[in-house]
Amino acid sequence: MGRIICAGLGPGDPDLISVRADRAVRAARHVAYFRKPGRPGQARRIVQGMLTADAVEYPMEYPVTTEIPFDHPDYNDALAGFYDLWAARLAQLAQTDDVVVLCEGDPFLYGSFMHLQVRLAGLVEVEVIPGIPGMVGCWNAVGQPMTWGDDVLTVLMGTLPEADLIRHMQGSDALVVMKTGRNLPKLRRALAASGRLADAWLIERGTMPGQRIQPLREVADDDCPYFAILLVHGHGRRPMARVAE
Repeated sequence: MGRIICAGLGPGDPDLISVRADRAVRAARHVAYFRKPGRPGQARRIVQGMLTADAVEYPMEYPVTTEIPFDHPDYNDALAGFYDLWAARLAQLAQTDDVVVLCEGDPFLYGSFMHLQVRLAGLVEVEVIPGIPGMVGCWNAVGQPMTWGDDVLTVLMGTLPEADLIRHMQGSDALVVMKTGRNLPKLRRALAASGRLADAWLIERGTMPGQRIQPLREVADDDCPYFAILLVHGHGRRPMARVAE
């Protein structure tokens, strides 16, 4: 009886893969990974050159990504069937050998593997190897501390309604906003309404080749991929030398 081993690969730079994940990937005989049809897959790109020559690969191609609104019934039905199918396939493979599933960032932080994990529970042993979250790689790429002292950090999805975005932005000190892309005009308005626009950064492909880091005010609304991240840094409590009066 084998296991399903999900290897968190970190934000994109292969040098940021943990030693444990590196060992699992290099020893794998069966390797599965998510990808969009026609694309190599980001997780697969990260491990380029690490797999053994005889490793069998299983590309798990999403039936839909951004073509249908996420709240449409067809979106839910398509992805539910996709995850059901691949959970069954992986469980069958794991009857005789370990299967390593690749996952960018950390598998339990908005990772696609979570949808497989809940379906595999009770069917097969599952091991999850943590990874550095993509947002951590991005705020280190900017080179500024993300949170200080008592700062509250909020992670938002760009798909949220504008009013919800404004409410959360106004109530937090530091912000991470994921799923930008076509949501950028809405996000820009929400940041402006909450007084945070001047401090916002856009990070595309953080820690990877082609990395781009720009203040959001310099980025056009149509110049932003879906998986770029917006950051607003906190400026909270910290020990400071007293100035003599």
